Order: sequence, then structure tokens, then C-alpha cells
Amino acid sequence: MRKLLLLSIVLIFSLVLSATTIQFWHAMGGWRIDFLQSQADAFMKLHPDIKVEVQYTGSYRDTLNKMIAGVQAGTAPHVVQVFEIGTQMMIDGEVAIPIEEMMEADPSFDIGKFMPQVLNYYRVNGKLYSMPFNSSNAIVFYNKMLFEKAGLDPNDPPTTFESFIDVARKLTVKDASGNVEQAGFTVSLNSWFFEQLMAAQDAPLINQNNGRTGRPTAAVFNTPEGLAIFEWWNAMSQEGTMINTKFEDWTAARNLFISQKAAMLMTSTSDVALMMESAETNGFELGSVFLPRPADSKAGGAIIGGGSLWLIDGHPDAETKAAWEFIKFMAGTEQQIEWHKATGYFPVRKDSVEKLVASGYYGDYPDHLTALLQLLLSVQSYNTNGAITGAFPEIRTVVTTAIEKMIAGEMTPAQALKYAEDGATRAIVDYNEANY
Repeated sequence: MRKLLLLSIVLIFSLVLSATTIQFWHAMGGWRIDFLQSQADAFMKLHPDIKVEVQYTGSYRDTLNKMIAGVQAGTAPHVVQVFEIGTQMMIDGEVAIPIEEMMEADPSFDIGKFMPQVLNYYRVNGKLYSMPFNSSNAIVFYNKMLFEKAGLDPNDPPTTFESFIDVARKLTVKDASGNVEQAGFTVSLNSWFFEQLMAAQDAPLINQNNGRTGRPTAAVFNTPEGLAIFEWWNAMSQEGTMINTKFEDWTAARNLFISQKAAMLMTSTSDVALMMESAETNGFELGSVFLPRPADSKAGGAIIGGGSLWLIDGHPDAETKAAWEFIKFMAGTEQQIEWHKATGYFPVRKDSVEKLVASGYYGDYPDHLTALLQLLLSVQSYNTNGAITGAFPEIRTVVTTAIEKMIAGEMTPAQALKYAEDGATRAIVDYNEANY
């Protein structure tokens, strides 16, 4: 018995010594840190010869900057989660091994099981560069109880800009002094929503078919579609029926909705699980609906948001192979189901969705289905596939700045839209000049 115990210890020790170690950097904060660690732990149980060191590296922007610094210092991770708008920067930086190359060398991998709507974003010039992982789009949640209180049909939420303005007015409650006690609508100041609302109208952000058929040289969103969004946003802001939280302050917007100080919230589908739990805790019924668009606009769809997993080049072959196994695991059928249920990010795989449908999951959790249907019913075009440019972070900053100036009364919607497009074009030109 003692010899058997000693032998087991020796075997375990030898496995630890011979294990291939890889690093995984991600941008998922809060409780998701522990969830991703649990996923890595599950992977290591299946692959005892691979050790995964998981590290939360801050926001998407922080993670991308740290990865770039790591490449320069020779300390880059093996797998890194990068937000969707970092795609062109990663391609131009030539620091990653395109996922398609790994797939072609691995006959066990079937890309046909993945959602084409998701793949269409990350496939550039016919090649898939990264593995879709945490995919989302924007959605509107609403408080059915507050709808009923305002005399509105809780099963008939607004779907157009025009009806949204009208409903937000009816949901807004002010005191005798005119101070807003309950707003009709809230959102975090983030140009991601502008991008999503443009795609909902099947309208482009930049030239060269959103950068999909050639390197873009200019922004092209100073259009009737773009103006409609700015005017819609401004109308509710000036009336006091909409509360704008600070730049990328998702938490503040969520808290306004959860505390029932705002009746509607535009946010990411990744918040579905949190919203369902919060509604139950705070005693109200949750509703969800697709993004609105102008009544007379062209029908478009939702752009993929969130992030994907990149395989960083420059590591020994054994480590690269181990990292590929980990990436496949994280994008696996069961892992995507667990991730979807725990967060609200929709599954990137068709077989995951099929299993969920067969189990009756969406009958019990219809708000998860809203987000998925919005994606599945999206028109697939260059506009809904999303824009591709290395200047995207700067574009988001200038568009958000323009919205801030507009709601502060410093610019009209038309002036703010022109300011945003001019700044976005400068960002694209500067990026091109610095990199080509």
C-alpha cells in the first residue's frame, strides 16, 4: 500500500514537472474572473499535461496594450482575449497565428458547427484570424411593472425611434420642481451603441464597404441614418426623459435600471443573466426587445460585440499546440452553453443553440432568446458584419466626445455628427500613415 502511494506521488510529481505551461490573459472582471478560472481548471483536469495560468489584465483596452508590451518584451501570453474592434490592429501587428491555419492542420475541428453571423465579423479577407468566444450585441431591457404603472402595454415595447421617444415621456416621472425622479430611459455613453444603431439601419460607418473590401480611408456616417440617431439621442436627453451616464460607465446605467430609477436600459446582451437575477431580487418583471430604428429606415441587423481568443505567435511548438487545445475547449459546445447561461453572451456555436432549444431552455428564459433572435434575424451585409479598421479605439472616443458635446448643448446634432465624422476620418488617416 505504501509503495502504491509513493508511486502515485512520483507519477503526479513527474506530470507537474513535464506539464506544458501556457498563459491566458483576459478582460472579464468581477465574478467572471472566477468563472473563467473554473473553466481553465476543467480543461486542466482533461489535460493534466497542460497547465493554464489565467490572468485578468484589466479592461479590453488595458489587455490589448499589455499584450503589445508583452510582445515587445518577449513575455507575451499564449492566448489573449481581444475586443472585436482590435481585430484589424491584431492583423496588422502580425503577432498572432491565424486560427484558420490551426483549423486546417486539425482534422478534428469542424468550423461548420459555428454560427455564420459570428464568423462573418472575425473573418477578414476570407480568413478567420481569431476564435469567437464572448459574443454579444446591444439590446433594450424594460421594466414591465413600470410600463403598467404608466398605463402602457407591458407586452408592447417600443421598436421605433418615434415610439421610443413617446414611451420614454410617459415613463418619466418628475417632482414639483421638475427634477427627474424616474427616467424613461438610460444608457452608458459609448459609441458602441451608435455603431449598433447604424447597423440596425444597414448603414456603414467607414468607406470601402466598412473596410471589408479594402483599407478604409474615411468615415462615412454623416448621413441621414447617423443624424437620425443623434437627433433621437439628443431629443430625449434635452427633455430629461433619458439619463446618460459617463463614458463607458456600464455599471451606473445598470444600477439606474435595477433600482427602478429608469424604466428602460440599452446595454449589452452579456448583461442578460444579471438583469434577470436583479429583476427577481428587486421585485419586477423584466422585458427585452430588439434595438429600435427609425420607422421609415431600411432593416439591418446587429453587429457582433464582445471579444475573441487570439493565438499569439513566437512560442515553442509544444506550447502553441497546448494553447490551441485550450482555445478549442473554450469554444466547445458545453463550455459555450455554460458561458451563455452564466452571462448572456450568446453561444458562438450552432450545436450549442440546438441543445438549448431542445432542452426547453429558452421557454424558461425568454430574455436570452431575444438577444439570439436579434442576431439570427439580422440581414447579413458589409454593414451588419461590422467595420474593420485599426483606428477603431480612437473613433469610439471621438464619437462619444461628440455625443457628450451635443447633450451638453455645445453643439447641435448636425454639428456633433460632422465633428465626429471629421475626427474619425483623421483617426483613420493617422493610423494608415503610421502603419503603411
